[in-house]
Amino acid sequence: MNGAAMYVTNPEIQREDLVTKHAALVKRIAYHLMSRLPPSVQADDLIQAGMIGLLEASRNYDASQGASFETYAGIRIRGSMLDEIRRTDWTPRSVHRKARQVAEAVRSIENVEGRDARDVEVAEKLGIDLKEYHRILQDATGCRIFSIDDAGNGDETPQPVADAPRNEPLDNLHSADFKAALAQSISGLPERERLVMAMYYDEELNLREIGEVLGVSESRVCQIHGQALIRLRSRMTEWTSD
Repeated sequence: MNGAAMYVTNPEIQREDLVTKHAALVKRIAYHLMSRLPPSVQADDLIQAGMIGLLEASRNYDASQGASFETYAGIRIRGSMLDEIRRTDWTPRSVHRKARQVAEAVRSIENVEGRDARDVEVAEKLGIDLKEYHRILQDATGCRIFSIDDAGNGDETPQPVADAPRNEPLDNLHSADFKAALAQSISGLPERERLVMAMYYDEELNLREIGEVLGVSESRVCQIHGQALIRLRSRMTEWTSD
């Protein structure tokens, strides 16, 4: 039996070859995600989780479904990394609690005033100073970093075409409605928050680069980003839950 025939008839050789050829894809995805994560998240942990995703992809890939292996594997690798991050949630419960409190304050002010809540108003309602409020926003950016990304906003990766449960029609409608509501909420953000979201998620600039564009510090961009995420949360309570 020649080498080509052995490759075709031996699934184990096929899987090993796919994993070897696409190992670099795992690192590429890991370091792309690292740019959006706190320093406490280790690249090695993401790579290890991503390799598991790659191995699973090599076992479950079905070329007859139409997607390339790299596309399919990229979805599985990224999903494994996100699962690992959620499983080992680095965010203290106090951060989640304070983020909820801020979202409630924002919603309350905006319902009464009929306009975007201002930083000073939210801080006053919470009984804290602006410095503490801005610290909460920075913490919230870390704990909510995937909330928009997971919803599909600015994510060019197609949905898996193999080894995925079939969605019922109502599930698809729910997903489409959620994305429409999210897009509408984003479009209703204050101009600077909307601009930061676009540069961060669509253009994939990091916080330092966005700061250079806006002429503000990296920490201020982090605060604006956190405010945008919390404002979105306050406006989409019917779609989200903790």
